[in-house]
Amino acid sequence: MNFLTRFSLKNAVAVFIISFLLILGGFYSFSSLKVDLLPNIEFPQLSVEIVYPGASPEDMNEQVTSKLEEKFKSIEGMKKMQSSSFESIAIINLEFPFDTDMDEVERQVDSFIKDTKLPENVQTKINRFSFGTFPIFNISLFAKGDTDLEGLLEKEIIPELKKINGVNSVSVGGMKEEIVQITIDKQKALQAGLSLSQIKDQINEKFLSFPAGNINTDTLQIPVRVQEKLETIKQLENLSLSSPLSNMQGAPAAFQANGAIKLKDIAKIETITDQSEITRYNLKPSLSMAITKKQDANTVEVAEKVLNVLDDYKDELDYAIGFDSAEGIKKSVETLIREGLLGALFASVAVLVFLRNVRATVIAIVSIPLSLLVASIFLQRMDISLNIMTLGGMAVAVGRVVDDSIVVIENIFRRVRKSKTGITDELVEDSTKEILKAITSSTITTVVVFLPLGFVGGITGEFFMPFALTIVFALLMSLVVSVTIVPILAKFSFKKVPPEEKEGALQRWYGKTIEWALNHKSLILVLSVVLLFASLAIVPKLGFTFIPNEEQKTLIAAVELPSSTSLEKTNDVSLKIENMFADLEEIKEVTAGIGSRDFRTGLKRQNQANYFINLKEGVDVAPFIKKLEKNMKEIAEKEVKGAIVGVQELQSGGPPSNNNVNIDLYSTDLAALQKAAKEVENYLKSRDDLKYVTNNFSDKQKQIVVNIDPEKAAEYGVSGFQILGTIADQTKPVQVGTLTLDGVERTVQLSYDRDIDSLEALKNTLIFTKRGLVPITELATVEKIDTFTSIQKLDGKVFARVSAQIVGDNIQKVTQDVIASVKNDVDLPKEVSLEVGGGSDETVETFKELGLAMVIAIGLVYITMLITFGKARIPFIILSSLIFVPIGSLLGLFIANEPMSVSVMIGLLMLIGIVTTNAIVLVDRIGQNREQKGMAIRAALVEAGKTRLRPILMTAFATVAALIPLALTKSSGTLISKGLAITVIGGLTSSTLLTLIIIPVVYELFFFRQVKAERKMED
Repeated sequence: MNFLTRFSLKNAVAVFIISFLLILGGFYSFSSLKVDLLPNIEFPQLSVEIVYPGASPEDMNEQVTSKLEEKFKSIEGMKKMQSSSFESIAIINLEFPFDTDMDEVERQVDSFIKDTKLPENVQTKINRFSFGTFPIFNISLFAKGDTDLEGLLEKEIIPELKKINGVNSVSVGGMKEEIVQITIDKQKALQAGLSLSQIKDQINEKFLSFPAGNINTDTLQIPVRVQEKLETIKQLENLSLSSPLSNMQGAPAAFQANGAIKLKDIAKIETITDQSEITRYNLKPSLSMAITKKQDANTVEVAEKVLNVLDDYKDELDYAIGFDSAEGIKKSVETLIREGLLGALFASVAVLVFLRNVRATVIAIVSIPLSLLVASIFLQRMDISLNIMTLGGMAVAVGRVVDDSIVVIENIFRRVRKSKTGITDELVEDSTKEILKAITSSTITTVVVFLPLGFVGGITGEFFMPFALTIVFALLMSLVVSVTIVPILAKFSFKKVPPEEKEGALQRWYGKTIEWALNHKSLILVLSVVLLFASLAIVPKLGFTFIPNEEQKTLIAAVELPSSTSLEKTNDVSLKIENMFADLEEIKEVTAGIGSRDFRTGLKRQNQANYFINLKEGVDVAPFIKKLEKNMKEIAEKEVKGAIVGVQELQSGGPPSNNNVNIDLYSTDLAALQKAAKEVENYLKSRDDLKYVTNNFSDKQKQIVVNIDPEKAAEYGVSGFQILGTIADQTKPVQVGTLTLDGVERTVQLSYDRDIDSLEALKNTLIFTKRGLVPITELATVEKIDTFTSIQKLDGKVFARVSAQIVGDNIQKVTQDVIASVKNDVDLPKEVSLEVGGGSDETVETFKELGLAMVIAIGLVYITMLITFGKARIPFIILSSLIFVPIGSLLGLFIANEPMSVSVMIGLLMLIGIVTTNAIVLVDRIGQNREQKGMAIRAALVEAGKTRLRPILMTAFATVAALIPLALTKSSGTLISKGLAITVIGGLTSSTLLTLIIIPVVYELFFFRQVKAERKMED
């Protein structure tokens, strides 16, 4: 790379223009990067949502879920299949490895669904999952004055929002719908022999529009269309209904006459307002708007445009933001930018302290903006967003990108001060060339340590890849800057520098220390090993987690009442709970949704109320959650027996924290499975080191079963579907569809004026047969039984999962304790088998992969140095500096009370590259002394140590200083960088200090024969 230095010195103006253009391009790229909280990772998961109206969980499982599961089993590479069958709804989740072609999988799943023989009115929907699918907003909307808010939303605001480039979906909860309700007089319909289904079919027959061929004239071919339409509610009222009794013996005279009656004769037709979900904000009725963005859209930009649209209508509506991911992103981005800038400032001060020359300091730190801005160009070209990982990478890279420039500028500065001729092109070129091998190999070793991240599977590798790429781009650019721009700036800046002073006190002391260490090698090595093992003894006290738990100030809460609970009753209970929220001073605001979609399952159920709860600053979240859950439980239980309540912190997304423990129970005996799940749930709730205990195996509910007698049904000429239709008509409204009446699209539904409200009423329900009307008890037995509200399966086997989140950061220890206790202390029925797992398993697997990545990284560093130095022994000498990285890293984590985590492991991976840099700079000088100056090994070691002491301390101190703001941060969203920063600071500090002593000692040991020979010659 020496030609770059030569070219730069000869073409300084051209280099400056290129640099200026790169800076402009960098600023443009940085400003146009999409801003997001997290890297845009699509999870290799598919969710198949199945709707089968009226089906029980058992029917759902047998007729739909099991059939689809059998088909899906053949999909290649599937890791896990989990299904939940509820009343009318089922969800099947499919999970795959990260390198799976999800488009192909989605096509396969869609094909399997089409090939499976499912009941006629089953509807399916396939969903994909990524960080981008989370709603970026939950906004409560209120009308001002007499504004028709729903009309305004539907006609103007939602269309405007959908025009925004980047908005994926806009959904509004709490909307009211005008429905044309046709209430049939049950008695009259019975006399006419008409069921709701028959009336529905006759209404739909009046909406006919079909092509009927063509009429050919001499010149034209004219298409013919036959159509019949009901266009007004009046026409609907006057619709003639054909009675099936018209030709039946013994039918009422009215029907025998012409076989037709008008709909209004047996029904009341009216327009009513229906609300399938109720939403409120701080007890005030509102509409609740959720907005999701497209996967690759800029969250902050989309959020601003959404608010701009709403602000355009501020005269007609008010809004309150219950959840805003963009605000959190802005805070995280601002925090990381601030800490990166502080880091750059601290690094600059560190360089100034050592060089004591402002010009030299400015030259050394010029690589910071240039390297990071050019890295931004690459990030933008690769469509990587500005998120906590890329910004974290920049903040971490700030200290490292000055290293090459520091070494170059220090060497030029030192050589100029020694020179009697002053600064010349030749001196600058020679000075740069002298340390070119050292900085090139040190930068390349830091870059290659990130290559093994590709071996780390799953979300960890995907999540940290933008972080690694940011550092790699910045480091490569810093190397280019150090051999091009730095020599030019040095040439113009060092024309007048004072001559070098005599050896400083630090250098003289260090020279004596090296000589003492070389004379006491055994003592040095024993002390070093003792320090290493003492630091490793700290590990069990640190805790062991995937990513440290981060306290959130937004809670999600839910209350689930028995499945038969009406929306009105759920709303009554919710109002009492919301009033309790209003009385708590810790709560800032609450967004409530009754009958709206559940935050976790995505199911919309009228027996459930969900809440977004924003807390005030300074609230101690963990004890408050317990208090809140207790209060909610008391209110709900007082109103309805069997209520289930849950409160937990909102998960901010990102890689899973893996701070959960799962107890999976399997059995074909559902009663035994339920009993076992309850036992385990009670045990987990009794532990103080667990929170948010959930049990997916819900309680039983009452169900009425009509068992048809096939012989009697055949005798009376009645099919099972006829009995099903008759009962269904009387227990729930029949949807006719969406019809345009009086110029307005309206939902039309049919229902009887009297519903079946008791078991006796159901038994007395009359069925039309060939022998006339008979009660249902003539054809079937009707009984009330207890049944399960859902059926859960994992990989096709019925199971119950009891899960809990672990309090604190020692995930592995708590997981092991829980598993041992469940196996030994919980008395499970013999029909139930047990499997245990959770986040700890995945964390251990990830740590193993990262451990392998470190081994591969060390191998790559060895190969890089072998190529650079050409001697097999030299790389081993340099790598010996890595042995002492854990001393400072583990001690730093212990002092900072940070657990072992993935962030720490990435920090250790980085240190492999950073620490070898110092050793390379030292060993490279030793080699130059021996090869070019013919010095003896010990003399070469002492001279190299004194000469390279300042650049080694400067680079280490600059890197440490740059990371201090990151290590001390208290802000949320930066924990990934915090653990990493502490690891690098501690490891770099200990390894730098020990490297300065250990490398000379190890060097002499590797060349002990030559040292002995040189000693004899001296004697």
